[in-house]
Order: sequence, then structure tokens, then C-alpha cells
Amino acid sequence: MTYEISTDAQRLDLDVIHGFLSTSYWSPGIPREVVERAIANSLCFGVYAQDGGQVGFARLVTDRATFAYLADVFVLEEHRGKGVSKRLMEAIVAHPELQGLRRWTLATRDAHSLYARYGFTPIAKPDRMMERHDPEVYARLKPR
Repeated sequence: MTYEISTDAQRLDLDVIHGFLSTSYWSPGIPREVVERAIANSLCFGVYAQDGGQVGFARLVTDRATFAYLADVFVLEEHRGKGVSKRLMEAIVAHPELQGLRRWTLATRDAHSLYARYGFTPIAKPDRMMERHDPEVYARLKPR
């Protein structure tokens, strides 16, 4: 099967994206409006099957000059094992607006070997990194 990768935001299927992210280990319960806002403020990559249906996604938070944070990467279960994630990563690191960035970061629980193929390594100086993490934030959000 062939797949198409596109950064055309108009093609993104929010039902597929929100459906996956709201049950993922990194964003359980994320409200749809939060996903919509995140997409609107990011460089997004959609992966599409031959029938045009969306089967994968990745989002980059970036200034397109110095840094990119790779987030929300997924391929739907029935399309895994077919090289889709590798093609997606190749498209991301080759994207013309992302060339010359000094720092790329991401967080993953289980895909270290995939990202290592594209130059990602454990943080060299974790003592310089900090985070502010609130796992209950989605539960406190009130619908708009």
C-alpha cells in the first residue's frame, strides 16, 4: 500500500486525531478544542492511505528558525509494521522549513529506536532541562 504525507492543514481529520490522542498514554482525555488549538498553532503532518483516509499524524511546535518539539506522533494500529512511521519521520526531518534548526526535542515512552534512526539521542545534560507538568489539567478545563 502506498501512503501520502502532507502538511496541508485542511486535510487533517480531527475525528481521527482527537480519537487517537484522547486515548493515548501521553494525552488521555484531551478535549477536542485543545487538540484543535494545538493543531492551529503547529506545523502538522498527516499520513493518508490510498483511499484518502488519515492513518497517521505528527505535530511540531517550532519557530522554524532555532527549535522544534516533536509531539503527538502516531500511526493507526492497522497500518503499523509497514514503514509508515519511518516515511513520516523522513518527511519531517527533510521538510524545508525545518532545516538548520539547532535543537529538536521529543518525549517518548516506547519509540526510542525509531527516533534514534533520525538523530535523536537521550538528553546530554538533563540537569539543564526542566519541565512543568500537570497531568490533571484536562479534567479541570471547562468547555468553551
